[in-house]
Amino acid sequence: MSRWPIALSFLSGLAGGGWALWPSEPPQRSSTELMNVLMWNREPVGGPFTLIDHDGRPRTDADFRGKLMLIYFGFTFCSNTCPTDLQAIAGSLDQLGAAGDAVQPLFITVDPEKDTPAQLKGYVRLFHPRMIGLTGSPKQIRKVANDYKVYYAKAEPLKRAGVDVDHSGFTFLLGRDGQYLGFFPPGTAADRIATALRPHLSLPPQS
Repeated sequence: MSRWPIALSFLSGLAGGGWALWPSEPPQRSSTELMNVLMWNREPVGGPFTLIDHDGRPRTDADFRGKLMLIYFGFTFCSNTCPTDLQAIAGSLDQLGAAGDAVQPLFITVDPEKDTPAQLKGYVRLFHPRMIGLTGSPKQIRKVANDYKVYYAKAEPLKRAGVDVDHSGFTFLLGRDGQYLGFFPPGTAADRIATALRPHLSLPPQS
């Protein structure tokens, strides 16, 4: 499969700029810069990470070798895009049946100050029993987000009432070897995700 992103549309998934970063983080690139890098495949996407799962255990990307990975960045208090996209991920796995066991869904928080392992555990269970929530220090989260060209920043409280964090909403697909294959834009339906996964699972196209 081509290393070009799965989709080159729905640019509005990248939210506008925020006003503050958590302390001691690597510098944040602008949403426009990250959008261009991701859309046109101008830099490598992905990379190794070491985080903490929703059971409090250290986890690395190497733990998931041999499976496809669907990685989504968001936060548990998100009231709009996160629930919709996580439901689509879960729905795609259900559509694949037993073959979906070869796909590992991961939810990486962009709000590590609030999203403790316990908070993540209750949240990911709402969507799929095999979904794993991951958190870490603000510095660790910023690094993995930068590696995946994910934008996030604290929202302007007067401008985005009820929104704690502005963030992009892409779902990333990684191969069994951990290499980046592409992304799904925000709002991608479950059946479209399942259709894109089928060739990677040696399944015939659905009639």
